[in-house]
Amino acid sequence: MTTETALPATALPEGVREGNENLVCLTEAAGAKARALMDREKQGDFLRIAITGGGCNGLSYKLRFTAGPKRGDILVRSARTPVLVDPKTALYLKGSRIDYSEKLLGGGFKFTNPNAKASCSCGESFSV
Repeated sequence: MTTETALPATALPEGVREGNENLVCLTEAAGAKARALMDREKQGDFLRIAITGGGCNGLSYKLRFTAGPKRGDILVRSARTPVLVDPKTALYLKGSRIDYSEKLLGGGFKFTNPNAKASCSCGESFSV
């Protein structure tokens, strides 16, 4: 999968907007891991980030792969990875940075969200 062939800038479906890394930014490590997982899992060529109710602080991050954008989505190309965010999630995610760590303890995808007033120790949920 190459992000250039997944969805060229001129071929955005109707109702899908192009965003930038001011919304969400993946580090090179996070982008590389996401692309490797996309290739392995074969669930789609886009990383979808969503925020849902739940977790110990009220809101939690959800990452999954999807075949393409939906109407209303915002497409951000970060670290050579196509990221999809729905408009509701964008309100909570704006300015976030996602990193990836290979550490045995505390490894995985890590969110740094300037909108979070509190977050749990595992980093998977937050409150605003």
